[in-house]
Amino acid sequence: MAKVRTTLTIEGDLLRAVKVRAARVGKGDSEVIEEALRRDLGIDLLERLWARNGNALTEQDAMTLALEAQHETRRKRRR
Repeated sequence: MAKVRTTLTIEGDLLRAVKVRAARVGKGDSEVIEEALRRDLGIDLLERLWARNGNALTEQDAMTLALEAQHETRRKRRR
């Protein structure tokens, strides 16, 4: 998919955390932010589900499963 340039306004502490993470894993700031967004939005999970099921799920079904998994993960983190 084509990359699109955008401007973000975020807290300084958050940007520092992105830069530290990027340096630790040897990636660029944009890659770290993109991976975090994919994780939080459940996009990686959707892609894995589609690949595993041969795209048998509808997009809506896959999104529902991804959101359920995301909510379950958040519930576990709060415990």
